[in-house]
Amino acid sequence: MTSPDQNLAQPPVAAKRPHTTTHHGVAITDDYAWLRDAGYPEVKDAQVLAHLEAENAWFEAHMAPHKPLVDRLFTEMRGRIKEADKSVPQKDGQFLYWIEFEEGAEYKKWWRRPVGCADDGSADELLLDEVALAQGHDYFRLGAISVSNDGRLLAWSIDDNGSERFTARVKVIATGEVLPDEIPGTNSGLIWVKGDTGLVYSLANENWRTDNVRLHWLGRPLDDDVELYHEDDEGFRAGAALSANEKWLILSTGDHETSEQRLVPADDPLATPLLVRPREKGVEYDVDVRDETLFVHVNDTHENFRLATAPLAAPGDWTTLIAGSDDFYLTGFELFRDFYVVEGRVRGLDRIEVRYYDDPARIEPIAFPEASYEASLGDNPEWATQTLRVGYESMVSPASVYDYDVPSRSLTRLKVQEIPSGYDASLYETTRLDIPARDGTLVPVSVVWRRDRPAGGPLHLYGYGAYGIAIGPGFSTTRLSLLDRGMAYAIAHIRGGDDLGRGWYKAGKLEQRTNTFDDFVDVARGLIAHGFTVEGRISASGGSAGGELMGAVINQAPELFGAVVADVPFVDVLATMLDESLPLTPGEWPEWGNPIEDEAAFHLIRSYSPYDQVRAQGYPPLMVTAGLNDPRVTYWEPAKWVARLRELKTDDNALIFKTNMGAGHGGKSGRFESLKEAAEEFAFLLTQLGLED
Repeated sequence: MTSPDQNLAQPPVAAKRPHTTTHHGVAITDDYAWLRDAGYPEVKDAQVLAHLEAENAWFEAHMAPHKPLVDRLFTEMRGRIKEADKSVPQKDGQFLYWIEFEEGAEYKKWWRRPVGCADDGSADELLLDEVALAQGHDYFRLGAISVSNDGRLLAWSIDDNGSERFTARVKVIATGEVLPDEIPGTNSGLIWVKGDTGLVYSLANENWRTDNVRLHWLGRPLDDDVELYHEDDEGFRAGAALSANEKWLILSTGDHETSEQRLVPADDPLATPLLVRPREKGVEYDVDVRDETLFVHVNDTHENFRLATAPLAAPGDWTTLIAGSDDFYLTGFELFRDFYVVEGRVRGLDRIEVRYYDDPARIEPIAFPEASYEASLGDNPEWATQTLRVGYESMVSPASVYDYDVPSRSLTRLKVQEIPSGYDASLYETTRLDIPARDGTLVPVSVVWRRDRPAGGPLHLYGYGAYGIAIGPGFSTTRLSLLDRGMAYAIAHIRGGDDLGRGWYKAGKLEQRTNTFDDFVDVARGLIAHGFTVEGRISASGGSAGGELMGAVINQAPELFGAVVADVPFVDVLATMLDESLPLTPGEWPEWGNPIEDEAAFHLIRSYSPYDQVRAQGYPPLMVTAGLNDPRVTYWEPAKWVARLRELKTDDNALIFKTNMGAGHGGKSGRFESLKEAAEEFAFLLTQLGLED
């Protein structure tokens, strides 16, 4: 095995140490299983670390000649960010709250001032200084932040190594005094209850699973904390939220297809929880409360969900308020004192509707100016509001913040994302296509390009396609660095996401998982047929489950792609789903299948798992990333995949692999440090496509 001081003329070669397991009568040999440190989550094995460092050295050696391009890209990307910037203040009770970035700062500061005070800084009060908290840490991430109901105290939590285990603290806002209370290992929000004397939170257990909801009494030792709920099903995750009127604590548990909720009075958190309705496999629901009426968003009668109501006295007796629809995918709702809002999508495009308790037939959709866009409710903390904060953007329109006045049905734009280096939307064009997949299904594709781009040029294709997560046609400042170099940029809204409704999600999971990969390949071919690009001039990228997508499509159709980036890729699907000791595995079986108990699931997953399907063929140039502390996609998945690719691939194309040794699933933290990684990825794609200049 090579070491970090290797001869950098050759890439690292991982040692082969055959390790064989048998499942359903099938023997599987994994030559690179040793790359998983037996002491994980601590990684101390000297040979494992030496191999990762050798790969990092190879990555740096490969990228060194392209440093001028990386620097140019980073300068461009940073130049599009307004460094001294702040959000539009939002009223919550007696205060206006906002966040602010100072010039050059990686992290933000959280501020407030009393309503009615002048906007001259004299009454501004600093709630939390992320810049100060991040000092001395290579990684920093704020988890939760919560002001007490009386406005006197602030609770927050931070992760300083990327492990997604957050430490919660509390301070007195007026004086800055940090109280002795310290809760390590949280992975949840922080909710104030019972007159601000208690905080509700969830702990991540030894396997990063949040199987509990707990109550911490302020000023008392952690040993006195009370477990309000414990989830015994290892595949479920538990959590808590506060109802919109802040009178109820909502205890929730669920996996990717089933959920269950309970209610507890926020002023009496030790009361016996009220079970809304017992869990039923395949039924997902979430709830909120207004007066004595429960509102339920549920998929029991239609896969696109309905909205129902029930009396609190009989919370499981659901009466339909808004029926499920093939056309309207009801993704969520928010209650306010005088009206409620539903959000959803029609043929993949966002829709926001204001509705009224006393007049069910009255529906007021919020109108937006473009044919393709992303729109959603923003932060709307006040129960008795008459104004809604709304966010809007498109592939050519920078993000905007609006206030929507409900009585007058009028939108007022409060802020447009400022691009200091300049941006002219008229230079760019966007369209939305429907491209047929091999089974005849029409797959939506959003495309943006510069109007002066020659037809048939290079194109970047992005996809995700899992967990029912839709990838909307939103704006990106970093993307401009590709568009301005003659590339088109396309988003494939493939099955596995819920872009076109819950059925679209189901059509890309479990036994239909391969639709996701086929859709992406067929979209690439369709874009060629439409004249947007040509074979071999497509770059592609995806992360996590999107990294699994990258692995699957380059196994299936490597000739289509001129360069690929796979970030923290979930590529060792079979081995991970066979290992129930891993943090996420039991909760993932409803998404991928359980190959331990289900032989058909075993064979299906094996048939597409990117690591298991690497074979002797040519592969496109490939850049892979990992995070040593990543609890979601463990570092050894991409490490093993790269090792097997190096062994079997028949081409001389670049294959580089970088492990962030002090970060997790999201890569480096900080708004500029993360841009450096984006600049590296774009530099890799551009150089492989011959667009360095």
